[in-house]
Amino acid sequence: MQKKPITNKVLWIFAIGQFGWSLLSGIVSTWLVHLYTGVATNEGDTNGLFAQFITQNPILASLTLFGLITAVGRIFDAVTDPLIASWSDKANFKGGRRIPFMRAIAIPFALTTVAVFVLPQFSSVILNDVVIFVLLMLFYLFMTIYCTPYNALIAELGDTQKNRINVSTYISFTYIAGFSLSTLIPSLAGPLQGIAGSQENAIRIAIGIMALIACIAMMIPAFLIKEREYIDSKPVKTPAFSSLIKTFKNGQFRRFVYSDVIYFFAVTLFQTGLADFETKLMGIPSSNTFTLTVIMTVVSLVLYPVVNGLARKIGKKKIIITGFFTYSLVFLITALCGQGFVWGVIIAVSAGIPMAILGILPQACVADVSELNTLETGEDRSGMFFAARTFAMKMGQALSMLIYTSVTVAAINDLGESVVSDSQYRTVAYIATATCLIGAVLFFFYNEKGILGKINALRAQKSESDESTETTETTENA
Repeated sequence: MQKKPITNKVLWIFAIGQFGWSLLSGIVSTWLVHLYTGVATNEGDTNGLFAQFITQNPILASLTLFGLITAVGRIFDAVTDPLIASWSDKANFKGGRRIPFMRAIAIPFALTTVAVFVLPQFSSVILNDVVIFVLLMLFYLFMTIYCTPYNALIAELGDTQKNRINVSTYISFTYIAGFSLSTLIPSLAGPLQGIAGSQENAIRIAIGIMALIACIAMMIPAFLIKEREYIDSKPVKTPAFSSLIKTFKNGQFRRFVYSDVIYFFAVTLFQTGLADFETKLMGIPSSNTFTLTVIMTVVSLVLYPVVNGLARKIGKKKIIITGFFTYSLVFLITALCGQGFVWGVIIAVSAGIPMAILGILPQACVADVSELNTLETGEDRSGMFFAARTFAMKMGQALSMLIYTSVTVAAINDLGESVVSDSQYRTVAYIATATCLIGAVLFFFYNEKGILGKINALRAQKSESDESTETTETTENA
């Protein structure tokens, strides 16, 4: 049973951890492809800054190095995600089922993120390819070890619908803050260039500073929240892959995951290509891209209270579907955009709307399904539910990286220069538009009313049973 009431202060402390891991994730998702592939077109441009260190030409058919890495990485995740989730669900550490994992992995997670951009500097390109492959596998593994137990706490700390929507709102806020901060790498690197001696080293130092901030943020909830004081969790006995199979047998969870995979595929295409869309399609200088990120973030944050309030009044499903359609419109505008800063502003303002919606509400949906499963079976496998969702996220991200790097492979022009055409970037945006529309259609099949109705009925039944038991015990003692 819950020992202490879960307050908003506890939920905010918890949300700081999301800031940390989203900052590390943002560094890799935003800058990995940008720095290691492509060609700089202007002095000071960071596109392709580290490209000389790794293989650039397609390795297999049209698949690039990063396309293959992400494909293999998802197979790796297919094994590690359920194993870590099961390990966490079964854990019975003194500090709880979740927090000990977060404490142990925060520092290795941050160090590996830095290593991805620092270590591949050998004279052998093949050796660099191998090094970056190993480092990215470790990065994804460590992210799983931190995020899977962390995400399971969303359901456990979100013990009521109010707390569930609140914690989803808070972690969405910190996620955006972390991701937005990651886009500041070039801005932070600029003043460091004189000390670092080169633009490359300045970028690496900036990444190191960001990773340190992220590490501290991840450690805050790990050491300030005493899990056992708030959550009376019991280890589960179901084996890892049996638990995973049970999770995907849940019809409502499958309906949610189908659309979630597509959401992450589309939004990762957008995030991965955002810097290129702004600088190549819209002709916006790299120095002005952060301004657009700030606009997008501010719009999203302003809408948080609106999304939070509407979710309680009309439910999450309708709002999430609206978010899908809005993102589709954003991607379509990107595909059709012209030159000029005004296009960047239009994208930033319109993208802030679905960012607020889809940053908050999907986690609460997973928590709903997880709670219903716990009430129906008596077995709390929230770690596995969120691991399955994380796996869906990574599958969508992996596929998007595969598509993005394949569609935007540089070609040699008549002058012998490597170039990526505008039409290639626009094709990426069209693909994101189409897939996001499919995600919206699929989410219509998610039955939110049925899930919440069953939860309320089972809670009432459990409450009556507990009261009956207490009455019986009191009578017997008398």
